[in-house]
Amino acid sequence: MEKTYNPTSIEQALYQAWEEKGYFKPNGDTSKESYSIMIPPPNVTGSLHMGHAFQDTIMDTLIRCQRMKGKNTLWQVGTDHAGIATQMVVERKIAAEEDKTKHDYGRDAFIDKVWEWKAESGGNITQQLRRLGASVDWDRERFTMDDGFYKAVQEVFISLYNEDLIYRGKRLVNWDPKLHTAISDLEVENKDKKGHMWHFRYPLADGAKTAQGNDYIIVATTRPETMLGDTGVAVNPEDPRYKDLIGKEVLLPIANRRIPILGDEHADMEKGTGCVKITPAHDFNDYEVGKRHDLPMINIFTFDANIRDEAEVFTTKGEPSEAYTSDIPEKYRGMERFTARKAIVAEFDELGLLEEIKDHDLTIPYGDRGGVVIEPMLTDQWYVRTAPLAEVATKAVEDGEIQFVPKQYENMYFSWMRDIQDWCISRQLWWGHRIPAWYDAEGKVYVGHNEEEVREKNGLGDDITLTQDEDVLDTWFSSGLWTFGTLGWPEKTPELDMYHPSDVLVTGFDIIFFWVARMIMMTMHFIKDENGKPQVPFKTVYVTGLIRDENGDKMSKSKGNVLDPIDMIDGIDLESLVTKRTGNMMQPKLAAKIEKNTRKTFENGIEPYGTDALRFTLAAMASTGRDINWDMKRLEGYRNFCNKLWNASRYVLMNTEDQDCGFAAGAELEYSLADKWIESQFELAAKAFNSHIDNFRLDMAANTLYEFIWNQFCDWYLELTKPVLWKGSEAQQRATRRTLITVLEKTLRLAHPVIPYITETIWKSVKPLVDGVEGETIMLQALPQYNEANFHQEALNDIEWVKAFITSIRNLRAEYDINPGKPLDVMLKAASDKDAQRLINNEQVLTSLAKLEQVRVLSSNEETPACATALVGKSELMIPMAGLIDKDAELERLAKEITKTQGEIKRIEGKLNNVGFVAKAPEAVVAKERDKLDGYKETLIKLEDQKVTISNL
Repeated sequence: MEKTYNPTSIEQALYQAWEEKGYFKPNGDTSKESYSIMIPPPNVTGSLHMGHAFQDTIMDTLIRCQRMKGKNTLWQVGTDHAGIATQMVVERKIAAEEDKTKHDYGRDAFIDKVWEWKAESGGNITQQLRRLGASVDWDRERFTMDDGFYKAVQEVFISLYNEDLIYRGKRLVNWDPKLHTAISDLEVENKDKKGHMWHFRYPLADGAKTAQGNDYIIVATTRPETMLGDTGVAVNPEDPRYKDLIGKEVLLPIANRRIPILGDEHADMEKGTGCVKITPAHDFNDYEVGKRHDLPMINIFTFDANIRDEAEVFTTKGEPSEAYTSDIPEKYRGMERFTARKAIVAEFDELGLLEEIKDHDLTIPYGDRGGVVIEPMLTDQWYVRTAPLAEVATKAVEDGEIQFVPKQYENMYFSWMRDIQDWCISRQLWWGHRIPAWYDAEGKVYVGHNEEEVREKNGLGDDITLTQDEDVLDTWFSSGLWTFGTLGWPEKTPELDMYHPSDVLVTGFDIIFFWVARMIMMTMHFIKDENGKPQVPFKTVYVTGLIRDENGDKMSKSKGNVLDPIDMIDGIDLESLVTKRTGNMMQPKLAAKIEKNTRKTFENGIEPYGTDALRFTLAAMASTGRDINWDMKRLEGYRNFCNKLWNASRYVLMNTEDQDCGFAAGAELEYSLADKWIESQFELAAKAFNSHIDNFRLDMAANTLYEFIWNQFCDWYLELTKPVLWKGSEAQQRATRRTLITVLEKTLRLAHPVIPYITETIWKSVKPLVDGVEGETIMLQALPQYNEANFHQEALNDIEWVKAFITSIRNLRAEYDINPGKPLDVMLKAASDKDAQRLINNEQVLTSLAKLEQVRVLSSNEETPACATALVGKSELMIPMAGLIDKDAELERLAKEITKTQGEIKRIEGKLNNVGFVAKAPEAVVAKERDKLDGYKETLIKLEDQKVTISNL
């Protein structure tokens, strides 16, 4: 092994060897239990971010554990075609490079261009996955637009259509006026903005009056332009001001339309004026009110969100209606929506119908890709009837067939599933799974795998012109088939039998509905076991928290607080980091702010930490369901942990290579108490680690490794071996060498799932020294399990006593400022014969590690001089102080420490007695000050005790 741990020199070459030798593949042994995880397919346009690194570390740790348990293990990898995102990338590319649009190419040629981009640039994230050490089966890599997946998507669509679970209808959707497509709620970014609430007078028809005698009612709106599409006004049926007006009509200004006043609980008596304008074609709440009261729907917008030349009028079923004319006032035709807003407000003012304008805090929906305000739009789309599918999927979680970790996320799942709406699955894009539906000249729809099949099935001759639907399917539709589509369905493949249902899905809470629930619905509808029972896609849903920055803020490019996992693995200089964070920003002020914060936070850039340190940090933070504040200091600490393991391994190798390690038949072995103790500690660590992994507590599993490797093995056991290796008999040395190398080998196997690179590298040097260890890679070795035969409770108790003895000596040296290397005479007032015997049995170790001149047990009546004392269990450890310290100098030092500590206590008490501070400061800050005060008070007590002891010398 190299003298210094250098992850850069080992990681990439090691991964390449793993992949080339096929170590990531399932073992294919059908006699073994199968275990599978389907990786949530990242966008093909994407690059690895902290969320990916976090979840992929969790999945890889689980997979490596199960592979080492001998299971037939598959970690299925693949990417999502990411409809909108990919289309936008390629559109920007051809605009920048060729000054062309997709329309210049035409649909087929443009799609060819996307495939060309995918071949050249679409593998970035899969290369980054390799850098993270992801042990996925690359030979089985899938893409949601590959031929096999396309076949599965078509089969599902056609089957659902034939079962009347897919239909086409005119309904309200989130419409992106820039991209000209419907988008999902997940692609809508709600932003808080300052805005206005306009109060308009709507005149009452036929001489009607309000209870106050007014011939008008006042409606309040934040979107004045939509009033051109109003078809009703709602009041609360219990509102005494307006209930007598229910059934009467208002004369809608500007549009000159009579619309009814309805009683509906959507109108809140306590909010605004109590009167709510209803525009069913342009507001989701109004759409529901309109359905309840059978109101016509009037669409006033084009797909660009400009005012139409003629309105479209529909019934609640989306069919053309003649309830109102399609007239739109001429001056508004073709007007951009926000320009129309200003013009309509101005006309209301001119008509004397503008009551008032109030400032108002708004939440405005923006498209996360197009960046413009989303418009609720009445369009023809394809929908899945989800209620029947949701019923089965809900029961699967109720019955425990699928477990959520943490369990509270089941409630989020149930709340969505029990109030589920039909799912809009069509998108107005070119890139994606084109909907397998064709229309004749009359608009009749035919669904099938291809046009030839449609014609043959329906007896359509060549004289009938058919046109395929222009829309593609929502990417969530295809990714909903991920667990079984990747395994070859609709063919009945051996892989489907072997690996489905999968074992664990690792995901974030934000897509429980958009992806998790839809996978459960789709899978249970299409995949049945041999008895015809619906099969779940996975047995456990492990919901991770979100990785935030060190201040608890969500990472985002606009804040400039995004961290790239690859930068933490490889390192990046400050200038490159600044350029990376600000290079593409169009807003100079924001770029300058981000540059300033970056230079302040990362004065020297980011040094390389290596993959293992990053993985260990992520695992150590992975408490279930909790958001995580990233901490670069913890990353640095876990790199130090890797260094510690490396250096400890070199110590072991230096003391075992070319030495007799006791593996020969009949070798005489005399194990020390420390040998038995470290074996016992290892068994406890193995037991705890496996239990934590089984319970998805990777944080606790990582902490178990850290505690055992750093504190027990490196800090204590290696020190305890030195007296034996230096002065022990041949049988003792032989046994200790054997324990050193075997415990290290087992420890490397236990830690491998979390830190694969360093453990493999060290293991290759350790393996030749351990009898019976065969194989080329650690990842196919057995994961250690608890072995009671290696557990020695008495040795555990005895060494814990020895550790407490040595620690007490070291603490007393520190407290009394005694030179760490000065040999001491120590006495023990033993509380029991057992403690006295422990001292005698371990005298050599205690003398060596505690730097003692001599150590002895006091007789019962022996007089003792003034001593520094400490308790070891119930026994008292005593160090005679005479001659060890300069009494006057020590008293002077203690007096200064006491004065300083008293000053800190007075300062903090003053702060906590300040009512203003306690009232205004955050609770966490106040609690921190109280903790500091308690700490200083404890320190003062110790200093006073020391002063008394020194004074008595």
